[in-house]
Amino acid sequence: MIFLDTSVLIAVAQTSHTEHRTSRELWNLCSVQKTAISAHTLAEIYNVLTSMPPALRLSPRNAVLALETFLKRLTPIALTPEEYVEVLRSAGRLGHAGGMIYDALNLASARKINAEQIYTWNLRHFKMIAPDLAGRIVTP
Repeated sequence: MIFLDTSVLIAVAQTSHTEHRTSRELWNLCSVQKTAISAHTLAEIYNVLTSMPPALRLSPRNAVLALETFLKRLTPIALTPEEYVEVLRSAGRLGHAGGMIYDALNLASARKINAEQIYTWNLRHFKMIAPDLAGRIVTP
């Protein structure tokens, strides 16, 4: 199974995104049987799509429609409360602050399913958080 980071899906949703074409090519290969995301990614996508600059911003209704479209080809992976707390503890021990926690949660979800490849446009943070997965962390 492959795993997609929020950054890849934002690039799929935004035709003006610099990585849209490459992300869309990967998206065209996705299916619910072989492609996963973190369950919290749904909220991240909604947030980004509804808070972009006005020319790019989606209405809340259209953001939900985009999410529903994504879910036709994706399997959301939920962490248990205990898994969330362990990710927080680990981030705290390693000194990872701010938005890096969302990357850490994504990586915990990818680890949970033993993803063969983890696609992101945020290679630096992902490899910093999970150096043991560096060989699996790639761009589309």
